Amino acid sequence: MWNDIEKYFNELSFQKLLELFKYQPESPMLFSTGLFLFLFTGFYIIYNSLHHRSNIRILYVILFSIYFYYKTSGLWFILLIFTATSDFFIGQIIPGTRSRTGKKLWITLSVCINLGMLTCFKYTNFLYELAIDFWHTVGGLMNEPVLEGMTYKPLDIFLPVGISFFTFQSLSYTIDIYRGQIKPVTKWTDYLFYVSFFPGLVAGPIVRAKDFIPQIYKKPALLYNQMGEALYLIICGLFKKCILSDYISVNFVDRIFDAPALYTGVENLIGVYGYALQIYCDFSGYSDMAIGIALLLGFRFNINFDSPYQSATITEFWRRWHISLSTWLRDYLYIPLGGNRKGTTRTYVNLITTMLLGGLWHGAALRFILWGAIHGIALAIHKLSMNLFGLKAGGAEMPLWRRITGTVFTFHVVCFAWIFFRAGTMEKAGEMLTQIFTHFEPGVFLQFVSGYRLIFILMVTGYIIHFLPKEIDLAIRRKITVMPLWAKAALLCIAIFAVIQMKSAEIVPFIYFQF
Repeated sequence: MWNDIEKYFNELSFQKLLELFKYQPESPMLFSTGLFLFLFTGFYIIYNSLHHRSNIRILYVILFSIYFYYKTSGLWFILLIFTATSDFFIGQIIPGTRSRTGKKLWITLSVCINLGMLTCFKYTNFLYELAIDFWHTVGGLMNEPVLEGMTYKPLDIFLPVGISFFTFQSLSYTIDIYRGQIKPVTKWTDYLFYVSFFPGLVAGPIVRAKDFIPQIYKKPALLYNQMGEALYLIICGLFKKCILSDYISVNFVDRIFDAPALYTGVENLIGVYGYALQIYCDFSGYSDMAIGIALLLGFRFNINFDSPYQSATITEFWRRWHISLSTWLRDYLYIPLGGNRKGTTRTYVNLITTMLLGGLWHGAALRFILWGAIHGIALAIHKLSMNLFGLKAGGAEMPLWRRITGTVFTFHVVCFAWIFFRAGTMEKAGEMLTQIFTHFEPGVFLQFVSGYRLIFILMVTGYIIHFLPKEIDLAIRRKITVMPLWAKAALLCIAIFAVIQMKSAEIVPFIYFQF
């Protein structure tokens, strides 16, 4: 009997262990989870033993990357392989196609495949809702009750995690080949390695083929100072995501945005400031961890965030915020539209169009389009001001008083746009603005500080760290880089312990997983 009971519990434990390694929609594998730490440790030990075996190392990383994606999106990893395969063969064909028309047809096919998948998974319901609204309008004009009676019911369409990132990344490869800027890779596995490389797979940064692919053929080498830099980035990412972003999100920001009418204007405004910090810490935290993990594997990603809220102009903000996306939109959308080469008016139109499409990239909803429109109009106004008054795009050369006032103004323009980005509906955004402008009640501030003391401390701490001069950040990075190995290990353990203490009961996915 006791043997049977023991066997039962052993089987139960084994089954639970197996379930842990299967795809669980409610528990995607994040960099900040214990499961990833466990799997990556085992992966990294074997990876380091394959330094001299290039082909096996590449295949090994591909398999781990595909499993990583399986843990976030289930069987949709097949879509990732399909994207890599189609663009690999198109990339092979383009250089051998003699006629310019033929090259255009192949690059058009690549664009249609990638954007077609995005449209199918991300925008079908949006287009469906627009069609229903159109038929309602037609029905009203024609007095046709059949047309008016059509109702919108969203289709149950799964959105594969990070589809916008890996499709944009793959699309840049074929476009660069078409432009003659790079040569195609010769092996399908090399290209699949590039597209599926797990550190930046599900939420960026968007890595260009010309920057990444040459690194595949180099023998991975991790210098001691690079290990320190990697650990510094990973610790910073964990702190931003798990201690700052997740805590203020679950315990304050989500409550404000879910029911803005229940809170005063000052609480709503602090909620907006909280979200501005949350989304920065969430996304830049992921980028820091992705860059750090890639560096541990011997690959260098470009910086993706550069203290964006220190920007004195909206143009400077977009040079510091989500740099991999903003430069992608510049190189593959803004410049092909004509950039600033076709006159002043066309430049403004191109800026607004680019940002409108950038907003639509973030989500299929009017509020994302409005978010993009606010940024596009702000960029156009700043461009006009630069032309009329000789203002600068930003930078340390600006007079101190203009830099300070410009930073405050730019930050609030960005925060105003964040309201529409975060609000669940346009109605919620309207309620929040109404509370801020008509029911501000500044006396509530002291009650907020006493009632949400830890939230207040974390927000102040987050903004102080964000606005520290770059010299201080570099000095801290250098000190950690030169620490002895035992000290680095101790620092990482402290960071993990702090994350465990602050971690919320529910899993909080990275915000940009939905994009």
